[in-house]
Amino acid sequence: MAEPHRQAPERPDDATSGSQTMSRRERIDAEFSEYVAARHTALLRTAYLLTGDHHAAEDLLQSALARTYLAWDRIRDKQALDSYVRRAMVNEHTSWWRRAWRRLESSTDTLPNRPAAEPALDATERDELRELVYSLPPRQRAAIVLRYFEDLTEAETAKVMECSVGTVKSQTSRALSTLRARYAASLSAAAWEGTS
Repeated sequence: MAEPHRQAPERPDDATSGSQTMSRRERIDAEFSEYVAARHTALLRTAYLLTGDHHAAEDLLQSALARTYLAWDRIRDKQALDSYVRRAMVNEHTSWWRRAWRRLESSTDTLPNRPAAEPALDATERDELRELVYSLPPRQRAAIVLRYFEDLTEAETAKVMECSVGTVKSQTSRALSTLRARYAASLSAAAWEGTS
């Protein structure tokens, strides 16, 4: 007697499963693209304030967005996406400064291009402020940028920097003390040059 024809069991990688994976990927791509389109300018501004260079800011943001894209399904609270990207930028920027090749770069007298979303200040004051903030160590700069330029609370800043609120307070306090001292020194130098 002939055996009846048996249908092969369905495999997880058959056409149905492939279309589900494809639609999931398309959903992620669409959500991610929508997020980047809506938040790119603000996130680039943060990256620029962290790096002080337009091209480095673009690289930093690109790295952070790549990490965000890879973790998209693991990020449960989509309202916290900005926080996730900021934390990725702060971590990546800090690791840049730890690499020896970054220490070999030197500053120049020419300021980088400014992003369009920068606040309108007197050009001289803006340049002085920018140079003073850029002179801070990376963690202090991150604390200042997140607290005063991004207007995050101490708790939000601590979450982004992955540290305690006390660390945010101490980093901010040190940074402000350094900025005050350097600003006073620049005023004294300018006054001295004016009298000679």
